[in-house]
Amino acid sequence: MKLPEVFETERLRLRQWCELDREPFARLNADPRVMEFYPSLLDRAASDKFQDRCHSLIVQRGWGFWAVESQEKSEFIGFVGLHIPAHPMPFMPCVEVGWRLAAQYWGKGYATEAAKIALNVGFELLDLKEIVSFTSLQNRRSRAVMARLGMIEIDATFNHPALPEGHSLSQHCLYRITHELWLTTEH
Repeated sequence: MKLPEVFETERLRLRQWCELDREPFARLNADPRVMEFYPSLLDRAASDKFQDRCHSLIVQRGWGFWAVESQEKSEFIGFVGLHIPAHPMPFMPCVEVGWRLAAQYWGKGYATEAAKIALNVGFELLDLKEIVSFTSLQNRRSRAVMARLGMIEIDATFNHPALPEGHSLSQHCLYRITHELWLTTEH
């Protein structure tokens, strides 16, 4: 099945990445507020490589971490989408829903709004049975988004395999939502 190239809400557009996204994405990845719960900031080369990988995965699969722009101004605000984790997680195989938005767009409900579209794609178009999300225990903002999406926190933590034991961000929490639960949530 070929997926649509663009997904829209009243306020947002999820789409394939383009060259004009590089500069605002690099600024986002270099912002200490945005990257607070990541091991390091990304320089321009690493940011471009991340964007290229997101673009390639969408070309290959038809889905992935989509660029998100505001409908009102047609400006890039971050990414939201679905991804198969690159590191071996204790709960694999899985597909995760994830997001990263520029700080000036926080607190407006954009992450939740766009993630609902991603979950709908996963469940309704890709026929996934379950989607997960995970983050550092300290990341209250993302955990709140997961809860607003109707995801259920699993009562166990895990060490992220890309981080050394004892790293301040290594302890992660896991949230899950099944297709059946998604059907009962308001979206």
